[in-house]
Amino acid sequence: MNSTDTSGSLEEALERLHAAGPEREGWLTNHAPMVVEALAANGQAGALHRWVDLYRDRLEDFPDRLAPVTDDNWPSALGDPRRIADWTDHFARALADRPWRDVLTEWWPRLLPGMYGGATHVIIRVGHAVRALETGESAPRSAELAHALGYWAARHQPLTGFDVLPGTPAASEALAAVPPIPPGHMGFRNRLAAVQQLPTWAEDVTDPDTARDRLTELVRAATHRYATHGHGEPTMLVHAATAPNAVLRALDSLPRELWVPSLHAAWTASAAVTAMYTPAEPVAYRASARLTAEEVMERALAHGDEHVIKLTDTALDVGDDLALAAAQRAIEISEPLVA
Repeated sequence: MNSTDTSGSLEEALERLHAAGPEREGWLTNHAPMVVEALAANGQAGALHRWVDLYRDRLEDFPDRLAPVTDDNWPSALGDPRRIADWTDHFARALADRPWRDVLTEWWPRLLPGMYGGATHVIIRVGHAVRALETGESAPRSAELAHALGYWAARHQPLTGFDVLPGTPAASEALAAVPPIPPGHMGFRNRLAAVQQLPTWAEDVTDPDTARDRLTELVRAATHRYATHGHGEPTMLVHAATAPNAVLRALDSLPRELWVPSLHAAWTASAAVTAMYTPAEPVAYRASARLTAEEVMERALAHGDEHVIKLTDTALDVGDDLALAAAQRAIEISEPLVA
């Protein structure tokens, strides 16, 4: 269903949103740039400003600058959320001087280990920015990539120290084998620290084309799983699908030698989110109506919740009936966005 928005609405929305920072209330993510790209990509460009109007109370001013990030000092600034503005400036300068794919290629392997920052929204925002640029380059879309990469660098957070468990061949089986974290941990950061064990999956993949195929399989499996497991945490479990899909969207903009490590990082992210929020038991689910992709996106837009819209966007990428059912499940169990 993805379509190219040539109306300029996405540019207008991004310019409006770039006055806001990537977070609010100290840590919660600003989803608006990702949502407007998803809507524009799926034939809903005319609704962008109306949706932003509903979301605007959740926007905060862009943070203050501290000191420039440079080619020499960037390692010391990596993972420092106080440096969001400094990092955004750094990437804006880089993108003004070099093709955006070159900048992405340079920084992707540096940032990839820390894609768990901002509850994986750092990689998700980059995936949306890359898709926007692939469908049409413009100054606001380039600026959005600078904001996305700056957010990723500032919130860079590796996941380490977990024990590796035996894996299974299929992505769906591997997700089912992820052990949940012990109860009692609140907040994404505390839950992430509680991830002690994850199964391996696709660890023997060395061929880039195979890596793409397995990553596509993972996105499909995580999207399907939401239909029966999303009730565990309707908002956070969305990221088990949308984070790896963001990686998948970026592959064609990256050299092939980066595809295999991208697969492995995407699996760890999806598995970690699954460990943090999976429910004790699945619930059988059947969509109340068989809807087209366009109808599901229209219902997601009417519902308004940012995670519902982004999961629907990923479900439309997957494109099968169970994926569309997962999107409908998200609409049913999530709180709508209201003014």
